[in-house]
Amino acid sequence: MRILGIDPGYAIVGVGCIDYEGNRFKIVEYGAITTEAGEDMSDRLKSVYDELSEMIERVKPDAVAIEELFFYNNQKTAINVAQARGVLVLAAKNYGIPVFEYTPLQVKQAVVGYGRAEKTQVQQMTKAILGLSEVPKPDDTADALAIAICHAHTGKNVQYLY
Repeated sequence: MRILGIDPGYAIVGVGCIDYEGNRFKIVEYGAITTEAGEDMSDRLKSVYDELSEMIERVKPDAVAIEELFFYNNQKTAINVAQARGVLVLAAKNYGIPVFEYTPLQVKQAVVGYGRAEKTQVQQMTKAILGLSEVPKPDDTADALAIAICHAHTGKNVQYLY
């Protein structure tokens, strides 16, 4: 199964695609989609949508796993991230790919085995599970790969949301 993990955002969107077969992981591609501060929000959303669509066409995932939004103290940030998350889900659905959603707690539990794990623990386990020489940067990219690993470990028991 080919899984595209996404850590949603509008300044930085972490993306990571892995293959998972017989309890073995293989990296396909990972990186970040970035937009410029000060750019019009509608242009930023279009860039996020277009770049994710290009990636979907390139890697052809069987499933998309995306992090569920948690509450932000800053309402404007929460609204902007929610808008970006919407275009990310739309891009996947326009290609007919099922989208699965995971909370940060679920990701930590699936990757580290402990739902209250620190971010650095999740990053180190992601590196180890995928056999990488270093933790992917930026952090959003490592988070996207962790979300994909979470789906690989738990996705068979989850109904897709979108």
